[in-house]
Amino acid sequence: MRRRILPLTFAAVFGACAAPEPAMPGSMAEAPTTVKGLKNAASFASIDDDQARARALFAEAGKVLTHARCVNCHPAGDRPLQTDAMRLHEPPVVRGEDGHGAAGLKCQTCHANENANLVEISMPGHEHWHLAPASMAWQGKSVGAICDQVKDRARNGDRDIDAIVKHMAEDGLVGWAWDPGPSRSPAPGTQAVFGGLIRAWAAAGAHCPPATAVAQN
Repeated sequence: MRRRILPLTFAAVFGACAAPEPAMPGSMAEAPTTVKGLKNAASFASIDDDQARARALFAEAGKVLTHARCVNCHPAGDRPLQTDAMRLHEPPVVRGEDGHGAAGLKCQTCHANENANLVEISMPGHEHWHLAPASMAWQGKSVGAICDQVKDRARNGDRDIDAIVKHMAEDGLVGWAWDPGPSRSPAPGTQAVFGGLIRAWAAAGAHCPPATAVAQN
């Protein structure tokens, strides 16, 4: 019986070449880039010292944390802020016991599950619309002080570092900052880039910038 010889393909000889998986946001395998005013985590890969790199990463993330889209819901007082100018909310409303407003005038009285374009105004909305707890108010604080606050489990809702990363990178209300509707400027970058910075900051030891450090917007 004559043996049949099959032709060998390139893949059979050298193995199939699978396309490389895209780098996860926050991975140092990404190419350094700036997205809508926010540097990605890979932009800091050249900093060899973990502490220095973590501090630089959080300082960059501070561009988001100190932006009006975040500060308006992390106000120093009991009234939320509004607009890019961070003015006191009108009509006058207060935080209430749970951050959802006072009895009879809850946030959901006006704010629906999504942004709504009305006749004269654009009403922001999200299904979990509320103020951050008073313990997480950071209006007027430095990026270094915000970092210490974010890490403090006595103030942050008992979140460990992994929970902080998940909240920043995946929470839908946090993500609203990049989809705020007409007449409001979105936070710098994207939630993916911001989450990548926080993820890389955690991986480098979650060190905080000096208490006096400010975001370089």
